[in-house]
Amino acid sequence: MVSPSRRQFLSAAALAAVGLSGCVGRGSDDAQSDGGAGSDGAGSADGAATDPADGGATDSTDGGVADSRSVTDAVPTAEARLPLPMEPAALEDNAMSGGPPKDGIPSIDDPKFVAPDAVDYLAPGDPVFGVVADGVAKAYPQKILAHHEIVNDELAGTNVAVTYCPLTGTVQGFERGETTFGVSGRLINNNLVMYDRATETWWPQILATSVPGPWNADPPVRSLREFRLVWTTWERWRRHEPETRVLSADTGHARNYGADPYGSYNPRGGYYANGNLLFPALDGPDRFEKKTVVMGARTADGAAAFLKESLRDQTLMTGELGDEPVVAVYDRTLDTGYVYRNPDDREYQYDDGSVVGPDGTAHEPASVPLPGIHTFDAMWFAWAGYYPETNVYE
Repeated sequence: MVSPSRRQFLSAAALAAVGLSGCVGRGSDDAQSDGGAGSDGAGSADGAATDPADGGATDSTDGGVADSRSVTDAVPTAEARLPLPMEPAALEDNAMSGGPPKDGIPSIDDPKFVAPDAVDYLAPGDPVFGVVADGVAKAYPQKILAHHEIVNDELAGTNVAVTYCPLTGTVQGFERGETTFGVSGRLINNNLVMYDRATETWWPQILATSVPGPWNADPPVRSLREFRLVWTTWERWRRHEPETRVLSADTGHARNYGADPYGSYNPRGGYYANGNLLFPALDGPDRFEKKTVVMGARTADGAAAFLKESLRDQTLMTGELGDEPVVAVYDRTLDTGYVYRNPDDREYQYDDGSVVGPDGTAHEPASVPLPGIHTFDAMWFAWAGYYPETNVYE
């Protein structure tokens, strides 16, 4: 059966961690991860690089019954709604148990952070998810989030949720207002379905948009306010942000954070190294191997995907999202990419790590003077299942 497979992954990890808290382990020093996405700032729903809006005090409830507030009152939502592959009720029909029950994968609700020198379980090539807000850099190790999937945190005075889905290779940041997010225990398209503890609404992570669930059967269909995290390696992030704070392994839960229950990114192994899925995926174009990494961007007008390996090789690629020209640029410092609107279809060039505009001015890849579109890494099967009409560039 499919569901116990994920439960076996997590149960084995939990048994190995009994009596331990943040057990130390190291992987290969020379392997580099090629998953993930992010930027060094928080952004709006369409990826503009801005700090998150001011948030309030954290108010975590036990869940079970939605309160009287609507989603729009309790959770910050974007003005524009992101696209869905089908009606919200049909998405609910595609939800299935991931094995662990609601909150069976516990979110981290009181995160602690340490200096880089206090981290001894990360090898240089291990993935971390990085963000800089108001001059403060933070790193969230993939090895910790593989066990928890959600960290309810605060950035630059704004309450946020940092979320990660191991099965789809996606890391996403959201504003959360005065509530917290938890793991619902359900998956759609193998992707984490979050819920907010104020209204009990379901939020599929990649879609970032509300759908019905058993605890809130008729929420307004709204999209969350997103910000971007960089999926990079510990070595790259520490070199780029030497004063970074790192999510501590002192989470209050007994886990072996030296090991990923699904396999390994450094080097690739287990779930991440084969073409098998633990659950059925939504139908999408079969253009690449299922777990090929793409850099995806989507707005209310459509979606576009740039093959990450191609972006590495070409360093700058052009395409369209909906009917609008876009340009994707590679950041070799952090091994990530950014997608920008290019409405006038101006010519940009890549020169020795910089993006050169039509006036000859050079810019860092993360700060090209064009409107940014929220961009993140995803396994191809997950992106294609949620956005089957996506434009694809390779």
